[in-house]
Amino acid sequence: MLLPIPAILQPDEVASLRRLIDAAPWEDGNATSGHQARLVKQNLQLPEESDAAREGGQIVLAALSANPLFIAAALPSRIYPPMFNSYAGGQTYGLHIDNAVRIRPGTDWRVRCDLSMTIFLEDPNAYDGGELMIETNFGRQSIKLGPGDGVLYPSSSLHMVQAVTRGRRVASFFWIQSMIRDDAARTTLFELDQSIQTLAMQVGQGDPAIVRLTAVYHNLLRQWAEA
Repeated sequence: MLLPIPAILQPDEVASLRRLIDAAPWEDGNATSGHQARLVKQNLQLPEESDAAREGGQIVLAALSANPLFIAAALPSRIYPPMFNSYAGGQTYGLHIDNAVRIRPGTDWRVRCDLSMTIFLEDPNAYDGGELMIETNFGRQSIKLGPGDGVLYPSSSLHMVQAVTRGRRVASFFWIQSMIRDDAARTTLFELDQSIQTLAMQVGQGDPAIVRLTAVYHNLLRQWAEA
C-alpha cells in the first residue's frame, strides 16, 4: 500500500522544525550507509544522535501520534527515530531498497522495517527535481508533496530520489515496524477501517451493522497482530 497522508505537520510546526534543523551542522549522508547505498547515495544528513535530530524527531513523532490516518494505515508497533536529509546541487539517491532491519547506533534497539515514510519539509515550487520515485505493481509512482505532507509505502519497494537541480529538498524519513507484518493483511484492515468510518458517518456509530463490522475488524486484528 502506497498512501499519501496530508498535513501531518502544520505550517507552524514545519517552520519550527526547519529553524531547528537548518541551524544545525549536517554531514555526508553516507556516514551511516552500507556498501550498496554508497554506490548510489549523494545527499546530506543530520547526524541522528545530534540534539537537533532528537528534538526534531520528537516533533515528528508527536504529530504522527495525533494523526488517525497514519495510525490506521501503519498500525505501528515501533518507529525508528525520525531522521532528516537534504538534497541540492544535483544530489540524488539512486534506485535502492531499504534495509530489512535498522539498529539504533550504539544500542541493541532495532526495528523491522515493514513501512518507510517520507515527510516533505520544503515548498515543492522552491526546488526542481527531488521526486520520490516508488516502484509499484502499477508502475513507477512519482511523489513530490507540500511541506508537512507525507507518504507511507512498503519498505520492500524499490525507490529512488531524483536529482535536485535547483533549490534544496529537505525531508524527514524513518521506518515503522507494524503490528501487522504482512502488507496485504495490513491493507485489508485499513480498507475495512476506512469503510467502517465512512458508514458510521452515514448511519451512526451505534448502528448494529457498524458494531458487527467493528467486531470483525478487531477480531482480524487480534488474529494477525504481533503486539
